[in-house]
Amino acid sequence: MIDHEGEKRGVQSIEDALKIAADVGLDLVEVSPNTKPPVCKILDYGKYKYQQQKKRAEAKKKQKIVEIKEIKMRPNIDDHDYDVKARAMKRFFEEGDKVKVTLRFRGREMAHQERGVDLLRRVQDDFEEIAKVEQYPKKEGRQIMMVLAPR
Repeated sequence: MIDHEGEKRGVQSIEDALKIAADVGLDLVEVSPNTKPPVCKILDYGKYKYQQQKKRAEAKKKQKIVEIKEIKMRPNIDDHDYDVKARAMKRFFEEGDKVKVTLRFRGREMAHQERGVDLLRRVQDDFEEIAKVEQYPKKEGRQIMMVLAPR
């Protein structure tokens, strides 16, 4: 047991600990129940719960939620259009997000899938320094997808 001043009181019975806590006007809180013997502390339980809530909120605020942004392209994309998409992808990587590149084939483009594979290889080469391939190009029906994650 640890008293309200933070000093160790040693092993005590529950009745004695509750009596000491009642005398001080505070609560007896079990801090770590899995240890042998369990550790209890005399403190203001409402204040303790409030501090725990604040710690959780602070930890939640500091963590970054990684989103997956999607960039859609066609196999016969023009250079300028590719550059616009590449700038957007670079911005996503700088923000710490993953990027899913989707390449959609329509009509006769299915006959020239090697152009799409070349385009994805170009994306992979252009972003080699700032991103790594998390999921290599995978064909699903009329589209090929690839996922890149920031380094």
